[in-house]
Amino acid sequence: MLVTLKEILAIAEEKKMAVGAFNTPNLESLRGILQAAEELRLPVIIQFAQCHEDWIPLREIGPIMVDRAKKATVPVCVHLDHGETLEYLEEALALGFTGIMYDGSTLPYAENAENTKKAVTMAARYGASVEAELGSMGRRESGAGDGTGEEDETKIYTDPALASRFIRETGIDALACSFGTTHGIYLKKPKLDFSVIEKVRKETGGIPVVMHGGSGVSEEDFRTCIRAGVRKINYFTYMDKAGGTAAAEYIESLQTGAPIFYSSIVMAAEKALKENILGAMKVFALWNQNT
Repeated sequence: MLVTLKEILAIAEEKKMAVGAFNTPNLESLRGILQAAEELRLPVIIQFAQCHEDWIPLREIGPIMVDRAKKATVPVCVHLDHGETLEYLEEALALGFTGIMYDGSTLPYAENAENTKKAVTMAARYGASVEAELGSMGRRESGAGDGTGEEDETKIYTDPALASRFIRETGIDALACSFGTTHGIYLKKPKLDFSVIEKVRKETGGIPVVMHGGSGVSEEDFRTCIRAGVRKINYFTYMDKAGGTAAAEYIESLQTGAPIFYSSIVMAAEKALKENILGAMKVFALWNQNT
């Protein structure tokens, strides 16, 4: 069942949970996500990030994502994650995406707001919803880091008062906030400032807050973020890592000289992806508290 970002976040708000938003740069990820969501009977967001364009073009995976969402038995939003240009956002909308994220977080405030307003106007023509970002998590979506484990001084935590102004000026449906998370593999335990979430919600009248850089956060911290008002959690790195680990373990399990079949590697990876996604979805839905 294909729904908009605004509609699926309304479900999350009603249930006081967070909807998992999982990237699908390949068919195995897409299958694992939708199978997990249907098994748990939970709404889900499947998304494609512009930085994954080299892995598979949006024009190829996008139509498949939309088709699978329409056929799903649970609410599914098809979302563009970290769209960097208005042209790319419109490409996703034309393919049938029901949510887009414009990422102008590295731009000056005025330029970010102006481009976000254009994204909102554009999305409205397609009946889609818009997420934007204010503040910066330092590393970009690719998760690139220098591996030193040093604190990234380029992080800029979201200013709640500025967030209120940004939302009034742009008319967005969800706001990605910076409160201590980081894209990619965590080099050390993150220092999360939950008060940022609470203050943004208060200043904005309850805007759905989006958590980027969710991989590697503890279950208890996830629950605290959700109770504070996070309604969408982006999750990819650790599910992707689970698939890679399973593929490596499968190859290592073969006897010396045994043939290695690509299809068998893919099957092992997909199974591990799904299991990791199932675990994440249960945490985001506060499964042990709401069931």
